Amino acid sequence: MEGCFSDYLSGDFYDEMFAAKGMARPHYRKLMERFQEMGPEEFERKRNLAARSLLNQGVTFTVYNNNEGTERIFPFDLIPRIIPSSEWELIERGLTQRITALNLFLHDVYHGQRILKEKVIPEEVVRSAAHFRPEFMGFDVPKNIYIHICGTDLIRDDAGAYFVLEDNARCPSGVSYMLENRQVMKRVFPNLFGRYSVRPVDAYTEELVKLLRSVSPDGNTEPNVVLLTPGIYNSAYFEHSFLARSMGIEIVVGADLVVQDSKVYMKTTKGLKKVDVIYRRLDDDFLDPLVFRPDSLLGVSGLVDAYRRGNVNLANAIGTGVADDKVVYYYVPRMIKFYLDQEPILPNVPTYLSAHEEDRAYILENVDKLVIKAANESGGYGMLIGPQATKEEVEKFRGLIIANPRNYVAQPVVLLSRAPAFCDSTIEGRHIDLRPYILYGDKITIVPGGLTRVALRKGSLVVNSSQGGGSKDSWVVDDEGETPGC
Repeated sequence: MEGCFSDYLSGDFYDEMFAAKGMARPHYRKLMERFQEMGPEEFERKRNLAARSLLNQGVTFTVYNNNEGTERIFPFDLIPRIIPSSEWELIERGLTQRITALNLFLHDVYHGQRILKEKVIPEEVVRSAAHFRPEFMGFDVPKNIYIHICGTDLIRDDAGAYFVLEDNARCPSGVSYMLENRQVMKRVFPNLFGRYSVRPVDAYTEELVKLLRSVSPDGNTEPNVVLLTPGIYNSAYFEHSFLARSMGIEIVVGADLVVQDSKVYMKTTKGLKKVDVIYRRLDDDFLDPLVFRPDSLLGVSGLVDAYRRGNVNLANAIGTGVADDKVVYYYVPRMIKFYLDQEPILPNVPTYLSAHEEDRAYILENVDKLVIKAANESGGYGMLIGPQATKEEVEKFRGLIIANPRNYVAQPVVLLSRAPAFCDSTIEGRHIDLRPYILYGDKITIVPGGLTRVALRKGSLVVNSSQGGGSKDSWVVDDEGETPGC
């Protein structure tokens, strides 16, 4: 594959690998040399080895309402995304700052609401948020930690600057793919790892279970931790079972749990066993049919009462979804200034709120030029990319904005950075983002790298797996990209 990058064009985008045509950035040079050493047959063998590894491990995701079947192998690209340590240090500082502010915000809005009283954020923005839970006003969560696990999505613009695209504070997914990607790359390119000093990601599940045990509500030093899943038909069930197995904890569905005397128990062949901490992978609405949706068959009757009485803890806490709201996202820089008296290290993407009359007028005039997002949708749904939309789609979203302005925000089309990916027998640039994973307990732990998602469809800006996206392994390396002495 001596000429594998000879026809590669980055276009009008920031390219992660190339500073100019044929000129790899310093931290990518060893990778470029390795790929150019390979012949097409060796590369194809490695692709097949990676595919078999993913298949044997059952690394899948589920797409609903698809005629091709629901369960698929998660698409994986063999060319890793490499992040030099100087960039990663900036990302770490920015993410630490952001999750600290978000936790302070959540404690505040469920207690004194100082940020609303001082009109830093309009009260109506929080009150009207779909996932704000006013019934938990005044409720003290263990150690004042609301977001235990967060996945914050980062993008780079055409100048290479990092921006926060959104925060995922309820049930962030994808970390299992990050861990499996690393294992595949070690198996497929063992010698390439020898040329780099790649920071490990393997400790994630160990750190996660330590975190979950540390937030046991009664200070139990040997708490019983379980992972609550919606079940085998959930799109992220592979991840749920992977994480439970890796942490050495039980995976349960709602029917496996029962509440007695305001305490949660797990049904076992030896009788009931008390549960102290639940890592829940389902939204608030489905947790307890006595409090939220009465038609929910996924949750546990009485769970919220046990939670209120301090007999069980939930990660993440009930009510964290208000921080996921894309209208609340607009105000995160103000939170950082208000709670920490700092400027944001990682800025937001410029955002317009259709609830603001002036912004709404601008949005309605420019729907075909902007990215429109529903406030509480995810996975690439409820979104319009104006320049790629039909006239009918533009008019539909214009009507939706007029009908419910609180529910929509707009952003300029950011020319997401691109990285080389193997597509249709050739290497071409594809748009990417980055989802680092943050654990917030007695300390803040950020896995070095995170999940790089790739928009595998040519020209697409949507990286979500449900919309045709895949992923890459993400390497954080020394700035020169080499192990000393190699």
